[in-house]
Amino acid sequence: MRELLADLQRFDGAGPAARAVVLGTWGSAPRPAGAVLLAAADGRMAGSVSGGCVENAVLQEIAAARESGRPKQLRYEVNDETAWAVGLACGGTIEILVEPAVSPEVRRAAADPLGSVVVTRLSDGARWRVREDKGIEGSMTLVSSVVAEALAALRAERSAEGAGLFYEVFARRPELVIVGAGHIAQELVPLARRMGFRTLVLDGREAFLTVERFPDADELVRGWPAEQLPRFLGPASYVAVLSHDPKFDEPCVRLALRSPARYVGVIGSKKNQEKRRAALRAEGFTPEEIGRLRGPIGLPLGGKQPNEVALSIVAEIVKDRYS
Repeated sequence: MRELLADLQRFDGAGPAARAVVLGTWGSAPRPAGAVLLAAADGRMAGSVSGGCVENAVLQEIAAARESGRPKQLRYEVNDETAWAVGLACGGTIEILVEPAVSPEVRRAAADPLGSVVVTRLSDGARWRVREDKGIEGSMTLVSSVVAEALAALRAERSAEGAGLFYEVFARRPELVIVGAGHIAQELVPLARRMGFRTLVLDGREAFLTVERFPDADELVRGWPAEQLPRFLGPASYVAVLSHDPKFDEPCVRLALRSPARYVGVIGSKKNQEKRRAALRAEGFTPEEIGRLRGPIGLPLGGKQPNEVALSIVAEIVKDRYS
């Protein structure tokens, strides 16, 4: 839902937008729990709940819900014939909640840069919002086990249904923190932005770190990277150390490995990575901390050009994010 916030704001000009959200899937259903189809009062739509195979039927149900003012739960069996028509290998099942309007809790969660989970009681539509700082919004008390389940879903970044409740996750927008403003970083920034990442580039070399070289970056951070990096290390941080200069790279690797960052990758050959791991062991880093290091950075796709290396880095980050 967070990625549809701009659409929601545009759609509201025609009247309150309605929506459908995937509660759960079984088999090869193409969209995960939490996927949203947003519908404007004037017929515009954004998002998807099935990749196309049940969208028309869901839009009709959204129109009916808008007319009645009541939500409705739907269940679709995607048979093999329909599945092949949309490019799937086999069928699946999708459970969907249709709502006549986007709730205030969902709106606040989508607009909040911090992470939260909207908990919906499906029997009566009661809602609470559990924030990443463990704050809770709602008119009724929420039991501690539900709060714990919501926070677990937030950590996993996966919406889910269970025990009559739907946990809709609004994860904090991930941040890719790049150390080193070289050619790979130039290719990595626009690719990561397309994948939904906020991008920051750190470098102490003014000639490298320019708006002309990084027009798509959200933030350019000038200064000694090891001094700047700590303020960007959090549970939504993904760190790519790319300067290929030990005086920049090594302090940043050590800071990132002992931080809450979700991913730490560093450029360099396999031989240099072995030396780096040996040095970390000698310095007292634990096997778990060293095991967090992705080096050589990126999945081994075989590419050598900067854009190919950037693709391998994004691929590894996405893999780590959802594994």
